[in-house]
Amino acid sequence: MKYGARNNLKAKVKSIQTGDVMSMVKFEITLPADMASVMTTESLQDLQLKVGDEIQLIVKAIHVLAVKD
Repeated sequence: MKYGARNNLKAKVKSIQTGDVMSMVKFEITLPADMASVMTTESLQDLQLKVGDEIQLIVKAIHVLAVKD
């Protein structure tokens, strides 16, 4: 199956809550993954990021696509 998302993470289904119209599926990430962020140089300088810094990544997305091979 082809899909438009470029970043993907391997995950295991952790739990499922089924509702009448919507259902929530929680996932456990099973493999480490590299991610990238594009930001303004001003933001980069404000954060004072350096190679090797440990930080928290907050993913802001419209959709999380579950794909089963």
